[in-house]
Amino acid sequence: MSRRPTASIVASPVLVGAVTVLVTIVAVFLAYNANAGLPFVPTYDVRAQIPSGANLIVGNEVRVGGFRVGLVDEIEPARVMRDGELRSVAVVSMKLDQVVEPLPADTTIDVRPRSVLGLKYVELTRGSGSRPLTAGATIPLREDDSRPIEIDDFLGTFDGDTRDAARASTEGFGNTFAGRGQSINIAIAELRPFFTHLEPVMRNLSDPGTELDEFFRQIGNVSRQVVPVAAVQAQLFTNMADTFEAFSRSPRALQATIEKAPAALESGIRSFPVQRPFLADFARLSRKLRPAAQELPRSLPAIVDAFRVGRPIVRRSVELNEDTEDVFAELEDLAAMPTTQLALDDLDELVTVTRPLLEYVAPYQTVCNYTNYFFYGIGNVFAKGVPGGTAFNSLLNSANRTQDNRPSDFPADRPADVPVEVDSQEVTDPTGEPLTKLLAQPYGPAIDAAGSADCETGQWGYLERLGEGRYGPVAEPEFDTTTNSGGSSPVVATNTPGLAGPTFTGVPSLGAVDEQLRQLGFEVPE
Repeated sequence: MSRRPTASIVASPVLVGAVTVLVTIVAVFLAYNANAGLPFVPTYDVRAQIPSGANLIVGNEVRVGGFRVGLVDEIEPARVMRDGELRSVAVVSMKLDQVVEPLPADTTIDVRPRSVLGLKYVELTRGSGSRPLTAGATIPLREDDSRPIEIDDFLGTFDGDTRDAARASTEGFGNTFAGRGQSINIAIAELRPFFTHLEPVMRNLSDPGTELDEFFRQIGNVSRQVVPVAAVQAQLFTNMADTFEAFSRSPRALQATIEKAPAALESGIRSFPVQRPFLADFARLSRKLRPAAQELPRSLPAIVDAFRVGRPIVRRSVELNEDTEDVFAELEDLAAMPTTQLALDDLDELVTVTRPLLEYVAPYQTVCNYTNYFFYGIGNVFAKGVPGGTAFNSLLNSANRTQDNRPSDFPADRPADVPVEVDSQEVTDPTGEPLTKLLAQPYGPAIDAAGSADCETGQWGYLERLGEGRYGPVAEPEFDTTTNSGGSSPVVATNTPGLAGPTFTGVPSLGAVDEQLRQLGFEVPE
């Protein structure tokens, strides 16, 4: 009897394809649900309250001690009472492996960033308590829990320019270190001898005797003081660059200078102790000059303007000094002449002789400047030139013999006058002689009876017209030179009120002059 051979499973292509499809479906299903936990695997489920579930999503890892022990199964909002007020929190449901069961009841939870891209994970820190956390229990919100600072919030504190600058710096550092691994290794190898030699140096610098803190403080003070002259310092360094460039063009001369430097330094070592008192005095002087130096920024523009104005004057002063030298040379020659002493003796005698006159005239000159009256009168006495010389005005302008109240009349009942609307320079009487009129202060005193200044004689102008007064204007033909006057002459009042006038010197009275003379030690009669 023959037996039929057993059919192989691989002999049927349909069966092989069905098995392959089934295995693929199971693999895809398991891979798709791996983040949510493998099916039919028991888990240890716990819940926890956290301040915020921002950027935390379902499927994030849960770690204990850095190892993955589960994943986040669900996140939902909740409200809890904290400090007497309702507060919004997030409740995280976690599926954990049973290897960590049970967790202590005082286990804490933190949400930490997994990468700079914003991916998070939940970290559980086991507590030390003996009471276990049963499955399905909730880890409450701690009193000190606060919303964590997200990397986005941290980076958001910088403005766009700062973020761009940080990005450029990071890119620059990356490009700097890229491809330089060997150089970095060499630098790290060289750091050991460097720090070996740096240690004693830093030990000396950290010694209180070096006063390194004072050094940096003084550097700060110096920097603060040079800020106002920063532009000048910049120009100084520019000029120094030019100077050093000039040095580099003559290395031999620079070498010779350096060779002579030890001797110069040796001389400095010997001379500096001697200079120390001077330097101390100079330091005190500098401290005293500090207020003046602080004043310079405000006053220097005015000083510069003064120098700018005074520069041409100083140039001209050279010529003035030379002329002054000639003047003093002539004075020296004059003093050496024998006749100079005779002239001084004669001058002394002249002063002695004229002293009584000066003592008499001086008070009046002091109060009303009589000299001005005298010289003005002298100037007006003489007429223009005439054949053979000059003549007095009084001879040329002698009063006529027919006009009533002419200036030469004494007494007169009113000032001399001419008819209205006539030319006073050409008007004549019936006999052909010129008429005259008075334009002056007719009866002005200089000093009144009380000795007070009343210097009207030297005043100019006419402060008051008689106008329609006692003697009204009379026109021709009614004007009669023998009986009437025109009454049209502008004359000043007989006494100008107040102590005033161009010749008034400001001294109120002769009594004030006498008092001043007594104060100077002169004898003044009562």
